[in-house]
Amino acid sequence: MSNKPLLVHVFGKKTCAKCAMLNKRLDELLTKDEYKGRFVKVYNDLETEDGLVNFCLAQCLNPNRVPGMVVARVDEDGKSEYIPNPDPEAVDPVCKRSRLYNYLGIQTDYSTEGKGIITPQMIQSILDKALTLA
Repeated sequence: MSNKPLLVHVFGKKTCAKCAMLNKRLDELLTKDEYKGRFVKVYNDLETEDGLVNFCLAQCLNPNRVPGMVVARVDEDGKSEYIPNPDPEAVDPVCKRSRLYNYLGIQTDYSTEGKGIITPQMIQSILDKALTLA
């Protein structure tokens, strides 16, 4: 097990207000003592070639549900891998339909229920789960 910080890959667009809100909320959470130094945000701008390549390599996000984020761990050799969702079938009372199936992460739920909002509680839920699995 590595003691390197976990990576929070954020996928969004610089011109998107919801993407800016996810970044702002995540940045605020990452300044809290329980997360400080334990996570590093990696922003993937989908309006760039590199951002699109990383998005495609993730293979778990729906392009119609941006913004989103996925947490990865880094091994001693510096190789990163997304943290698998330990219970993909479980109902998530906090993240609901925003939770990703394959990996530990969330994407925007634009349905009537989700209203296109990723709350600080959703982000915190994912970060807390990542710490228990890291």
